[in-house]
Amino acid sequence: MNSLAEKRKTYQDQLAAKAKKTVIVVGLGTCGIAAGGEKIWSAIKGEINNKKLDIEMVYSGCVGMCYKEPIIEVHKPGMPRVIYGDVNPENALQILQDHAVNGKVVNDLAVAQDPKEGAAKLPDVPVLNELPFYKKQVKTAIAKCGVINPDSIEEYIAFGGYEALEKVLTGMSQVEVIDEVKKSGLRGRGGGGFSTGLKWEFANKAQGDKKYVVCNADEGDPGAFMDRSVLEGDPHAVLEGMAICGYSIGADEGYIYCRAEYPLAIKRLETAIARGEEAGLLGKNILGTGFNFKLKIKAGAGAFVCGEETALINSIEGKRGMPRVRPPFPAQSGLWAKPTNNNNVETYANIPNIIRQGSSWFASMGTEKSKGSKVFALTGKVNRTGLAEVPVGITIREIIFEIAGGIQDNKKFKAVQIGGPSGGCIPEEHLDTPVDYDSLIALGAMMGSGGLVVMDETTCMVDVARFFLNFTKNESCGKCTPCREGTKRMLEILETICAGKGKPEDITTLERLSTVIKSTALCGLGQTAPNPVLATLKYFRSEYEDHIFNKKCPAGVCNALLEYKIDAEKCKGCGSCKKVCPVEAISGEKKQPHEIDTSKCIKCGSCIEKCKLDAIIRG
Repeated sequence: MNSLAEKRKTYQDQLAAKAKKTVIVVGLGTCGIAAGGEKIWSAIKGEINNKKLDIEMVYSGCVGMCYKEPIIEVHKPGMPRVIYGDVNPENALQILQDHAVNGKVVNDLAVAQDPKEGAAKLPDVPVLNELPFYKKQVKTAIAKCGVINPDSIEEYIAFGGYEALEKVLTGMSQVEVIDEVKKSGLRGRGGGGFSTGLKWEFANKAQGDKKYVVCNADEGDPGAFMDRSVLEGDPHAVLEGMAICGYSIGADEGYIYCRAEYPLAIKRLETAIARGEEAGLLGKNILGTGFNFKLKIKAGAGAFVCGEETALINSIEGKRGMPRVRPPFPAQSGLWAKPTNNNNVETYANIPNIIRQGSSWFASMGTEKSKGSKVFALTGKVNRTGLAEVPVGITIREIIFEIAGGIQDNKKFKAVQIGGPSGGCIPEEHLDTPVDYDSLIALGAMMGSGGLVVMDETTCMVDVARFFLNFTKNESCGKCTPCREGTKRMLEILETICAGKGKPEDITTLERLSTVIKSTALCGLGQTAPNPVLATLKYFRSEYEDHIFNKKCPAGVCNALLEYKIDAEKCKGCGSCKKVCPVEAISGEKKQPHEIDTSKCIKCGSCIEKCKLDAIIRG
């Protein structure tokens, strides 16, 4: 069994044989494990062993529906694949007995069915691709996440894995590979959106006897978990993409820079690299073609600035993670002063599909200047949090209100932060903006790596700006004065405004500081640090003015600007609030309306939490 095609046929036959058995799949990505997936695995496995049931158990990465975790799937011969959500150890045993053993679907827990893998559709279970969460999604980069066992190279190969690598090594020149990537229109999925093919071309043409491929897996944006999910669910796709890049630029060595806070991703990467080398698909003389490509993992310490490519390169070299002055760019002088190509996880994960299915297939999705699909992490005040891959050009409204299910508790949408600390807040008036690189930049935001944090009417936009400035200030490497001192000064002003001590000139000062930092900071992270402030000033200036001139926080978030009062008509004098007040600021007789002494009140919120009648007003 020497050829990859022969291996693929064997592994496909093995999967076909497995399809004739009952199989239970447990989602064991980080989200599934955090929700209790390992306890469910143990409960089901123990019951199978105790009863000696002829049922196989396997695990997968995240299928995207984080809002339904823990998730398990039951594959029973002659029936569609059924996905169950909100599973716990108790109802997991019910699913095992009723469905896996007796063939009776537990409708109350069933989230969806996939009739492609079974017989006739079930009457009372929604079809997976017809769920609102999936209806407008297209799966390319995360197509196999939640579908295959991430630790099984056999399953990856059975699904077409390493076919693209074989194709380029046996039938394409370096220039042909780069041209195919250029024609696809793939732009870097890590932030700036630079042409991937053009970046590879620069590294290919650079002079040097040694070159490197680097994968940026230092996903540091608050609310972002796209790269983590790919590494945990389909690590071989990233390795194959890196190997193809290595061949195209003439590199024989690569590094994956993954933050140490992603232990499961690192573990599965280590397994994937070892299995790839054992199979002759990584390492020396790959597929007998003479091409060598060795991969190593570098665990980062969690510095946000190491998401910037030159700071990342410094960190791999054992130096302090601080950006370098550019030029020279990494394509000319990168890792150990050698030509280096650096892309992020999602970018590399797209490469095998582009080579296998062709550049025109990828370019058929998206807009004129932004091709393909993009993975987003949906977080914040939405009903369906999770991971969604959508065609570039879909509107913000479609993502939030159709895929993510709208705002929690029927509250009003206020803004969405796209692009993390480097992005900006987009208000309701721009919900119909297409999500592509250029349209978002025009709004004062950016695609970034794909973090999407939704906010409702209870969010204070001045406080949001303060949160992101606090993050960037703490994460500044300190190398350049504009970022080191400028973000600190901006944060001080925002904290003063939130404390009710803002001055009219503060808004002008914030705008002036933002302009200076954007034009003079050393690296892209410093240059984009003021974006959350500029965006909130652009779209929510009235909130800044309310804080400064009226000493009010319209959203009721900034504690120093709030006043606690008791609604005499609602208060029944039960005394619950009085008992929990730590400073004895509440007085009143039993069964009579109580009062709050605002001079004593420390605004801790204990009284609001205790009052069952909603009689305490904070405003």
